[in-house]
Amino acid sequence: MGTKQTKGAGPDGGSNPWQGAWRRAQCALPLRAPAGAPRGSCGTPAPYQRRVEMVQEVLLMARQGRQADASELLKVLRQDLGMESTSLDDVLYRYASFRNLVDPITHDLILGLARCIHCPKTEGDVLSATEKVCRQLTYHLSPHSRWRKPGHHKGHLQVRCVSPVRLKVVVSSPPAGGTVDISGIPLSPQDVVQLASYLSQHSGEVSSVELAFTELTDEALLALLDTLSALPHLESLSLNGNRLTCHVLRHLTDALKDPATFPTLAWVDLGNNVDIFSLPQPFLLGLRKRCPKQGNLPTIQEQGEGPCSSGHRTEGRSGDLLELHNPGKIW
Repeated sequence: MGTKQTKGAGPDGGSNPWQGAWRRAQCALPLRAPAGAPRGSCGTPAPYQRRVEMVQEVLLMARQGRQADASELLKVLRQDLGMESTSLDDVLYRYASFRNLVDPITHDLILGLARCIHCPKTEGDVLSATEKVCRQLTYHLSPHSRWRKPGHHKGHLQVRCVSPVRLKVVVSSPPAGGTVDISGIPLSPQDVVQLASYLSQHSGEVSSVELAFTELTDEALLALLDTLSALPHLESLSLNGNRLTCHVLRHLTDALKDPATFPTLAWVDLGNNVDIFSLPQPFLLGLRKRCPKQGNLPTIQEQGEGPCSSGHRTEGRSGDLLELHNPGKIW
């Protein structure tokens, strides 16, 4: 855990530390990708699928009383999320202020899970506390609840995604309320071209673009970048749960240095991607210049919050209140 994750590692590689856990979880856990979602050239799952499977494997080990195994798998999960410290003290205190983190909610929950496993208050409530945190992590790292089967109890760990509306339905009419929401729709290269054309056609009407859990790659986002950066009223951009890497973050940071691009952008969600774990200072400064009245720039937006919400507490999708330490604050 003290070394950096090997570039390009995935569950299909023979030497990957989570390979055994991932394969066991694949057979035992009910998580499914959205219908029609591509699995990548090597058949690897999207990062969010691998992470949810590891969370549920940790819970399974805890239920079986295998605390040592759960602790080891949690180390792997922390590494996969960019929390590579081997020391629990480092995990608890190094990230306590959530400086510039892309996904402070996930980090907060990982800290809570580490406390449940390593520092339980009483032996009797260890499992219930672990189940609660794992439920929150599963829900937060998975596609939104509106894609789940009707009547499914939101507190259950099982997550099954139904087939979302097709892209052609979304682009058949002007954006409602200024929002273009295609979250959960896997995007092919042809879809990206179609989406870029639609955004250009309705550029003056778009204030929010939701591209979460669309299997978006660096190449696809870079193909959209010129179109997105030219939208005159775009305030929020959701890119979480995809296959993006630090490579594309450099392009976004460079774009934000130019005041003519993304002129009104106030919020970006890049969480739960491949290896984007923190935001460069120029990136945050670029957002600050576009939203000068916002003291704490949010990088994670939960239900009920606006693009420029300044609250320090946010309600997670599982309904449990999470305490955040100034998410996205420029120090």
